[in-house]
Amino acid sequence: MNRRILTLILSASASISFADSAPEASAQDTKKMVQNSFVETAQKGIKLSGYVDAGYSYNFTGQNNNSMVSTRYATDTAQRGDFNLYAVKIALEKVLTSENKAQAGFRTDVMIGEDASYFINRTPNAGYNTNNNSNSLFLEQAYASIRAPVGNGWDFKVGKFVSTMGYEVMERPANMNTTFGILFNVMPLYYTGVLSSYRFDDYLDAKLGVVNGSNSDNNTTLNPNAGDGVALLASLNVTAPGGNANWSNNFQYSSGYDNNTSTGSTNSSLTSSSQPARANNGDISAYMLLYNSWGNWAPKFANDKLLLAFNTVFGNLSGVAEGVANVNTHWYGAGAYAKYQFNDWFSLCSRGEYLGSNNDGVIGYAGASTTFNTPEANNPTRHVTGVNFWEYTLTAGFNVIENVLIRAEYRLDWGTNLYQVPNGASQPEGQNGPAHYAGAEVVYSF
Repeated sequence: MNRRILTLILSASASISFADSAPEASAQDTKKMVQNSFVETAQKGIKLSGYVDAGYSYNFTGQNNNSMVSTRYATDTAQRGDFNLYAVKIALEKVLTSENKAQAGFRTDVMIGEDASYFINRTPNAGYNTNNNSNSLFLEQAYASIRAPVGNGWDFKVGKFVSTMGYEVMERPANMNTTFGILFNVMPLYYTGVLSSYRFDDYLDAKLGVVNGSNSDNNTTLNPNAGDGVALLASLNVTAPGGNANWSNNFQYSSGYDNNTSTGSTNSSLTSSSQPARANNGDISAYMLLYNSWGNWAPKFANDKLLLAFNTVFGNLSGVAEGVANVNTHWYGAGAYAKYQFNDWFSLCSRGEYLGSNNDGVIGYAGASTTFNTPEANNPTRHVTGVNFWEYTLTAGFNVIENVLIRAEYRLDWGTNLYQVPNGASQPEGQNGPAHYAGAEVVYSF
């Protein structure tokens, strides 16, 4: 069956790509060639899966809430109405079996679409999305997995893998809501390195890893005199008896100021506004700490209809940089989620979040031009005494056809200390919100 699916996908892609630009004979020849050059996925244990995710979003923008729209993830910031091809995802995987023996597998995830465009070039807080590119190709994961028959089985991932942090993931359909939350904006997306995991029993498992850094295919440090920087990962997950609740604690320490190769060799690991603006041409000696705790609970009294969850984050970035007196900022946030499944085809999800910081070094709004404790921090175009974001989202889900999810969503964003003083003006523009959003989404999974 998988062989037929992949053959159909490749055949359809070839016929669509050549139909408008080449003669029919050429298209037919290409179709035959693709059909004779497929990847055999019927091999035992190898699985092909994925989804197509598309929708429509509308941001009710205005003079007093423009900056609030830009605090959302970039794909969700298009001004007013926008049709979206969020993602086409294909995953190929050979899962390790439950047997405690020496064995190996792999996983590769590829994403195409507008979300892929911003996962490649992560630019949250960059203003309105006006350059969506649904043709972008993003390699989300590509790793080999190995099990060593030690104790209960010691597993390793080697290569590129998704972040260990955060309740929300890069796949929109797997989240409770269509839009990404504001805490998602300050979580790492992926790592390149080695991650080991070990399950002590049915209730406790742990992870340890050594990676280049957050969202990086290179070492973490931006200081060429600091040696080969690394980031250390640690996770501890507790599962309740009965399996209806779990609590995950995740920690990251970066030995240098992270080098985010997804946005350029001088950008930091989190958002594109994280770096000291006056340190682009100088050495940065700093470290980053990041702690994330999340959990979920499905109360047994609700008969699997109710799901409650929380998500928290605390980050600290400290050090010095050439041309900048001190690199010192910390950020913190919390979110709460609830989902109720009324029946087989209708559900309602709710999300509320808060994100704050002692300055705007990491979560600053679009258009900011200075950062941290620099002399330029007194520039009236920048507010550095603390930035606060809030958002509330309500999402209705409909499972009316097998493998098809339809969702409708409303979102409200607001904040404090987000304003700026335009050149020549004596008073700041009111840009603290509220900002309203409405959208719909259709997902087909296979």
